[in-house]
Amino acid sequence: MTTLLFLPAGETGFRWMRVADARVVGEGEGIPDAIDDETIAVAPADAVTLHWAELPSRSAAQATAAARILASEASASPLAELHVAVGDEGASDRPIGVVGAATMRDWLLMLAEAGVDPVAVIPAPMLLPRPEEGYARAELAGSGVVRGTSSGFADEARLTELVTGGTAPATIDRDTLEAAIVAAVASPPLDLRQGPFARRRRFAIDWGLIRRLALLSLTILAVTLAISLVRIAKYSFGADALEAEANTVAVTGLPRGETVVDASRQLDERLSRVRGPGLGFTSTTAAVFAAVRATPGTEVTALDFQANGDLRLSVAVEREALATDLKRALESAGFSVRAGVFQAAAGRVTGDLTISPESGR
Repeated sequence: MTTLLFLPAGETGFRWMRVADARVVGEGEGIPDAIDDETIAVAPADAVTLHWAELPSRSAAQATAAARILASEASASPLAELHVAVGDEGASDRPIGVVGAATMRDWLLMLAEAGVDPVAVIPAPMLLPRPEEGYARAELAGSGVVRGTSSGFADEARLTELVTGGTAPATIDRDTLEAAIVAAVASPPLDLRQGPFARRRRFAIDWGLIRRLALLSLTILAVTLAISLVRIAKYSFGADALEAEANTVAVTGLPRGETVVDASRQLDERLSRVRGPGLGFTSTTAAVFAAVRATPGTEVTALDFQANGDLRLSVAVEREALATDLKRALESAGFSVRAGVFQAAAGRVTGDLTISPESGR
C-alpha cells in the first residue's frame, strides 16, 4: 500500500489518497494517522514549472546539466535559486521539473515536522495520463489540474484559456485517472527528490549477510588451517624419510655389524680414525712433500706421524740455509713448524722439523 500525500496549496491543507492492489482505496483530508515508508508527496501544480525536451539518456549528470541550461533560459529567477529535476516517461522527450530551491526545502521541512520522509515528490500534473493530443483535465485533491502533450499546470480559467488557445481540455474519467495514478505510483515519471534533495538511504544491518560472511570467513580459516596442517605433516614425513635414508646410507659406511646409535657422530668418529688426528696423515704428508719438491737440495730421510696430529720430519739438506727455506715453505702452506738442532756431517746438514696444523685449520 502506498500513500499519496498532497501538499498544501493556497487555502487547501494536506489531502491524502491511498493506493493498494492497483486501485485507489481511500481518500481524505489532513495527514492520515498511519504513515508508512511508502509515502509519496504530491507537489501543487502551480508551484512547479514543467518542460519537455530531448535530453541525453546515457548519463543522468549530463541530462541534468542540459536541463539546467534550458531552465535558466526559460526562467527569470537566478539558476542558483532553482532546483531542476529530470524524469523519464519512455518517450524521446523527457519531462523537466523546475521549482524554487527554497520552496523544496520548505516542503521537506514541513513533511519532516509531520513525521513524513517521502520516497518521492511528484508534481501533481504528472499523475495525469499524457494525452496523445490536446489537453486533459482532472480533479486531484480538490484542485483542477491540466496536462498537455508537453505541458502541465493548475487549472485556472484565464491561464488555461491562454495556454490551450481557448480549447477546453477533455475531462478524464475516474477509471482512467485511477489507472494513471497507479502507474505513476509504481514508476514516478518525474521525481523532484534529486540532487541535493535526494532521499538519504537509511543504514540497515543485514544480519543474514553478516552471518553468511562470518560462515565464509570461518570456512576460509578452516581451509587455510587444513592446508597448513597438511603441509606440516608433509614436511614431517619428508624429514623422517630423509633421516631414515641417511641412516641407511650411514650403515654402509660403518664397520659391518656395528650398532647404529647416532649415524652422523659415528661416521665422524670413523673418518677421524681413518684420516688421523689434526689434518690427517694424507693431507699433512702431501703438503710436506710439495714443500720439499719446491725446495731443491732437500730430501726426506724419515717420517713419524704422531697421535696428536703432528708430523716429525727428518730431512737432509745441502746447506743450512735450505733448512730455513723448507721451514718457511711449510709455514706458507699453513703449518706451524718447530725446528730441532741441525748438524753437519759428510757434507750434508741433517735435522728434524716438527710440523703441526695451525689453530683454526
